[in-house]
Amino acid sequence: MGKKYVEASKLVDKSKTYDLKEAIKLVKKTTTTKFDSTVEIAMNLNIDTKKADQQLRGSIVLPKGTGKNKRILVLAKGDAAKDAEKAGADFVGEQDLIDKIANENWFEFDVIIATPEMMPSLGKIGKTLGPKGLMPNPKTGTVTPNPAKTVADVKSGMVEYRADDFGNIHSIIGKVSFDEKALLENLTYFIDTIVKSKPTTVKGKFVKNISISTTMGPGIKLDLNTFDN
Repeated sequence: MGKKYVEASKLVDKSKTYDLKEAIKLVKKTTTTKFDSTVEIAMNLNIDTKKADQQLRGSIVLPKGTGKNKRILVLAKGDAAKDAEKAGADFVGEQDLIDKIANENWFEFDVIIATPEMMPSLGKIGKTLGPKGLMPNPKTGTVTPNPAKTVADVKSGMVEYRADDFGNIHSIIGKVSFDEKALLENLTYFIDTIVKSKPTTVKGKFVKNISISTTMGPGIKLDLNTFDN
């Protein structure tokens, strides 16, 4: 561990869980980088991802945004393509851009949004996009007949989430430069959204633990009693 990480860790009581406001104050103090670090959240849920109805995946538009400017590629035709361009998509095309990815290893974008009609063609390079987390999915709103709306959502602060095999969800909730109120609003909104997505087949407590941290900073455990679970 680096010297800055060790010093930051001394500020965190590992035996304690913090209420949301305390955690936000602390996460801003424990940043270890010179650049504007991302503030991240990790949640461990009481789910069995082998069951289809407990495979959580979706997207959330954070009320205060992410602090990141994502480059958006939209694959669409006709009016849907024109509307997406007006909404602020960075790249708009169809088969030409799919071929560019396949033939030129082109990845100057962070998100792909596609209309359903483009998915058969896009599926042919799924093995390339999948490992990079770029394959569009209806559950996250990135496969849609109205890509312009999703473009607006992404520009406003949409983040995607997906539970891994162990029931963990990781995402971002903003930047260290955000004020405490903005980070708290994003954190609360993210947690509330996940809690509301609790599958009906889950019995007992849904959220097992939550922690927040900055990029390369120590984890700060949250007190689960400070919100409904």
